[in-house]
Amino acid sequence: MQIEIPYGRGKQRLVLPEERLRACIVPGHEQASQADQSAIVREALLHPIGTPRLCEMARDRQKILVITSDHTRPLPSAVTLPLYLEEIRQGSPDAEITILIATGMHRAPTREEMLDHFGEALVERENILVHDASDDQAMYYFGRLPSGGDLLLNRLVREADLVVSEGFIEPHFFAGFSGGRKSILPGVASRRTVLYNHNARFIRHPSARQGSLAENPIHRDMDFAAKVAGLAFILNVLLDGEKRIIGAVAGEPELAHGVGCERCAEMTRVPAVTADIVVTSNGGYPLDQNIYQCVKGMTAAEACVRPGGVVILCAGLGDGHGGSAFYHWFADRDSAQTVARDIEDIPPEQTVPDQWQAQILARVMQKATCVFVTGEENRQTLEDMHLRWAPDVNAALDMATRLLGEASMVTVIPDGVGVIITETTQNKGN
Repeated sequence: MQIEIPYGRGKQRLVLPEERLRACIVPGHEQASQADQSAIVREALLHPIGTPRLCEMARDRQKILVITSDHTRPLPSAVTLPLYLEEIRQGSPDAEITILIATGMHRAPTREEMLDHFGEALVERENILVHDASDDQAMYYFGRLPSGGDLLLNRLVREADLVVSEGFIEPHFFAGFSGGRKSILPGVASRRTVLYNHNARFIRHPSARQGSLAENPIHRDMDFAAKVAGLAFILNVLLDGEKRIIGAVAGEPELAHGVGCERCAEMTRVPAVTADIVVTSNGGYPLDQNIYQCVKGMTAAEACVRPGGVVILCAGLGDGHGGSAFYHWFADRDSAQTVARDIEDIPPEQTVPDQWQAQILARVMQKATCVFVTGEENRQTLEDMHLRWAPDVNAALDMATRLLGEASMVTVIPDGVGVIITETTQNKGN
């Protein structure tokens, strides 16, 4: 049998004897929806949850800040943002609108990436700025987070008389779900604030997992930051496997995001099926541009692979490792075990860039051998990081079979970031 796995802007085609397949795990919602994406967004804006319409909220506001996602996120801003701006200008035609790209601690997008993400019309016509988490002069102190860290956000948040955001909701490997409050923290927060929020103690907390918000210390800080920042309105969409809009929520940030998370969970929550080998992806472009981002997809495989098994992840990796600090966590150490040990010893106030992603990757690597399917230009980087390389998914399966034997069983999760894997009684002992 053949199973297609997202890979960059295309697919890898896994060829697998049917008797070796334990399960192909996909979310419950319809793939490649043909619904009118603009109509879905308009409907959400017409019927916001917990607030008046945005056009009414924008009336008499002079400085409006619209926070949006960066190039590493599949939010279809070329569809959503024009409708969002239209709604704002209906209430305040002459408002000074600034669009702030919430990069968190990612690098700034190139002009080509901005054109691809937003479309030429928006880039040429609108006032679009890029958040820089390292620019201390651009930050404003908003107080203390519940965890004790300092909350510093982009000064534009303080200067605006209306702050709104757009984003998308999917399972998130340590914040529970993306979207909503994440546009503030980490989206437009300072480097110091993001580092504290992503500390080793929080990352290893049992509630810091996909689909988990209750008792999640990372979410708690993020939610607090959004409230203190005065985030007044959100537009969040849900996407299918082809990154098309299949649902949208708008309105009061906590309420609307909560409804969106419930819908997301209904569509994506699936039971774990344990196997010797798990094949997955990071959902294709733009989420699979680097190893750093691909840790997200690997956590879905982690939930299904048996200890000592093999995880195979297909990724374009056009942007390589995704961060020098992340790369050196592994390249400068002899094993994933050493990486995990060194990170565990770091107190929250001394958190360093990218340690959280390294901490989670090290956790997965200690459970299973990890193989990346990608171009040969990434082979040396992967091997430096104690990861294995394969030129295509079937070569990776052959590698795993040689390690574990011809009778080894396979679970396939085509889109590792598109599902919430839940434990079953059968799997808890594995």
